[in-house]
Amino acid sequence: MVWSAEGEQEGSFCIGDDIPVLITDRGGLIWTAYGDEGIYGGHRESAAGLAGWSAEGRAVWAPEGRLPDAPLEGCTAATEGEWVWLVWYSGSSRGGTFLTRITPATGEVTSWPSPVRDPDGFAVRGRRAVLTRRNHNQRSTEVIRAELIGDTWSVTERRSVRVPGRMVMRCGQGRDGFLWLRAGDTWLRIAA
Repeated sequence: MVWSAEGEQEGSFCIGDDIPVLITDRGGLIWTAYGDEGIYGGHRESAAGLAGWSAEGRAVWAPEGRLPDAPLEGCTAATEGEWVWLVWYSGSSRGGTFLTRITPATGEVTSWPSPVRDPDGFAVRGRRAVLTRRNHNQRSTEVIRAELIGDTWSVTERRSVRVPGRMVMRCGQGRDGFLWLRAGDTWLRIAA
């Protein structure tokens, strides 16, 4: 379902199955990264692993061979200005976790290997990023800071942070340089 800023339902449509990652951009487009059940489960909407949608349910972006490998699972997502970032991993022997930046206006795609395997939170500001990896069902998370140096994202700091509630799956999304992280009933804001 699509909801307006005022909380009114504006529409509904199917965008596939097994959607661990969903984010909207400034222009109102919907961006998704799918799980393996969605990719291999027979839903044509989710078969490509990553997708962009209009608010009316029309497919507006697909990877079309522009990724370094085939996605197996979506991890997290972020927006930064006019860009959308989808973080995902591949199950192949040459794969790993990737940070993919999409320019919605042109469809341009740039991907980098992630400095963190399977993060559950991500935010980016310029050449700096913050990523998190939850400690399952605990009151702490690992916060990792990274910087794009040349063409490589490199970890610059790692620390465990105590949070006010238990960490659950799919707990973080990035918006314009800030990671919004859900811990129990509390939202935390971490700057990139």
